[in-house]
Amino acid sequence: METVLVKEYRADIMECVHKGHICVVNEWGGIEAYVGDPHYVAFTRSSAKPLQAIPAIRAGLVDYYHLGQEEIALMTASHRGEPAHIEMLERFAQKAGIDRNLMICAPSWPLDEESKHQLIRSGGDKSRWYHNCSGKHYGMLAYCQMAGYPLQGYEQPEHPLQQEILRCISDLSGMKQADVALGTDGCGLPVFAMPLSALATAYMKLATPEQIEDASTRTAVQIITSAMHASPYMVAGRDKVDTLLLEDDNIVSKGGFKGVYCFGLKRERLGIAFKIADGSEEEWGWIIESILDQLGYAHQETIQKLQAAFPKELLNDEGQQVGRAETEFTLNRS
Repeated sequence: METVLVKEYRADIMECVHKGHICVVNEWGGIEAYVGDPHYVAFTRSSAKPLQAIPAIRAGLVDYYHLGQEEIALMTASHRGEPAHIEMLERFAQKAGIDRNLMICAPSWPLDEESKHQLIRSGGDKSRWYHNCSGKHYGMLAYCQMAGYPLQGYEQPEHPLQQEILRCISDLSGMKQADVALGTDGCGLPVFAMPLSALATAYMKLATPEQIEDASTRTAVQIITSAMHASPYMVAGRDKVDTLLLEDDNIVSKGGFKGVYCFGLKRERLGIAFKIADGSEEEWGWIIESILDQLGYAHQETIQKLQAAFPKELLNDEGQQVGRAETEFTLNRS
């Protein structure tokens, strides 16, 4: 049931085809619109990060460590290792006092090329701090320290932290815990496989927390999404889709590796999740722009920002136009 989402042309010859699936759910969790298979099972990858932060925030992590919004946002981030990200991580570490080497994410170079080059020129080396998931890992360790959970083994599915996270993801997605399949993410933590319809439902609730029955979970979601909106740069970095979308306070969004992307619309009370089958991410901006346009999204400034940041004209290294991209899908209305 894979459907063509984007075609890329070079010299008017089709060079690439990107297929996939899209699911849009309404405030009752029903399918509002779709492309391909709305129940396609995908791994959440980093799109789960705002959900994974809920147990710690719900338990009082913010007050316990006196965290600012930038540090909260970093717990949801796939950051690029830019100086501002590292500065906030260091500030978090000063408050929590946990050795960063207890994080199981691998020592890495910054994903941001400019930051990587500056680090190399200054004689720096790989660090766990620079791993794009380090904010999530450090937040988890900080919660384990606060809660009296073991710091060692925090990545294991049976660890009480991971059990809390699984229950939270089950609650917000509407799935039974036993039906949420587990794998291991690139950073070493458990990663969740679920239908796009369930993932879209979770994002609908992130955007409309008043629908969450448990008061403490509802408050935690409000704290997390408020921090993401207050510090969108912390969630991703310069020129990234997450950063751009979170500048719109009506959108709660987060992408994940291998082509999965999720966002919720507050006023429209919708949750959207899609998966590019070949795992590509370059097409995210084009696909999101088309989804918003087809849904009749009223905030045209956001659509215009997407168009400016992710033009469909394909350029070579010299800035000459050599091709174009076209979105090919039409949302099926349920």
